[in-house]
Amino acid sequence: MSFVDFLRKKRLVQGGKEKFFLIWINSFEKYLKREIVDYSSVTQEEIDGFLGFLSKTREEWQVNQAKEAIRLYLFYISQQDKERGVADKENAKYLEEELVRVIRLRHLSLSTEKTYVGWVRRFIAFCDGVKQADYEAVHIERFLSDLAVNGRVSKATQSQAFNAVLFLYKHVLNRDVAVSQKAVVAQRGRRLPVVLSQSEIERIFRHLEGVHLLICRLLYGAGLRITECMQLRIKDIDFEHGSITVRSGKGDKDRVTLLPSSAIEELQSRIRYSRTLYEEDRRDDIPGVFLPGALEKKYPDAGKEWAWYWVFPSKSLSVDPRTKKTRRHHLYQDAVQKQFRTALRKSGVEKHASVHTLRHSFATHLLEAGYDVRTVQELLGHAHLSATMIYTHIARRNRLNVVSPLDKM
Repeated sequence: MSFVDFLRKKRLVQGGKEKFFLIWINSFEKYLKREIVDYSSVTQEEIDGFLGFLSKTREEWQVNQAKEAIRLYLFYISQQDKERGVADKENAKYLEEELVRVIRLRHLSLSTEKTYVGWVRRFIAFCDGVKQADYEAVHIERFLSDLAVNGRVSKATQSQAFNAVLFLYKHVLNRDVAVSQKAVVAQRGRRLPVVLSQSEIERIFRHLEGVHLLICRLLYGAGLRITECMQLRIKDIDFEHGSITVRSGKGDKDRVTLLPSSAIEELQSRIRYSRTLYEEDRRDDIPGVFLPGALEKKYPDAGKEWAWYWVFPSKSLSVDPRTKKTRRHHLYQDAVQKQFRTALRKSGVEKHASVHTLRHSFATHLLEAGYDVRTVQELLGHAHLSATMIYTHIARRNRLNVVSPLDKM
């Protein structure tokens, strides 16, 4: 299959511009004064030199097009020369076990562990036939290119995969790798989050009840993520100051957000119910609840204290996947998501919404109410203001009081 046919089959170039990509490759080979025979025959310095040479006489969009052409061509020839071998299953199993061990030593979350293990499995399968002792940066580059071209993943997903494999190299294989810019970069899509109006939220809430309604009210009223809400402890609720402390949120950061006054009475009732389960666990001498980090080793009995108990404990006991202890865990978030989807369907709200949409709506409605973006950023726990600024595009729509010409007819 020729390079042009490859581009057409994968639909990587729009508007029939495949021939221009081939022209850039021919120009690059003339610059190198040799034919590109395989992926490793081109260095990042040579690519940078060629692009610098082009920038003297070409426009920026042409330089960017040439860069993309080179990345795609290198991936193309790596696919042509790829030799598949037999997977080293024993070493692959050991590598995965070692990865899990290191992740737990560093006290990363269970969700991070599952995500990293999943990506490392895909990476090992992609490198099938390559001995793990021979893993190099070039294998990461090819893997990322494969995700972008064949997997059609988003920019965020590609970055997540890169972080997982980089963790494998640095902390399991104990190798420092310098990844070049030869990998094909997934396209970054710009999507505005779905936001529900207050009337739509009210319609959805009418079809929720009990603990699921309370959780959704807190997601909207405090801007919590579903995992943050599920993992709330008794000590995190401050009724006197009307605040909720989120511990080890996204990015392993703590933050304080507001406690909606309209949810206080219902939340206190829920905590009284949690107290009955807590006392039941103590009577039955059930192991204490899971503690983050190394606290369980440092304070073995802290998990049995009321302050550390879940605000939303599960009705039944379950086996901790890490320690294999049978203990009380918090409610499973999938149950809340399922109830929300059912309520959304019954409400007749025709939007592609999820429980996370309530957090988006919290931020948007605060901005519409006149609160400054820095305050909203702090409540949401965003590390960068740019993450919060996306809500301004929704909150400010039609604030200029622009009247459509259709409405003047």
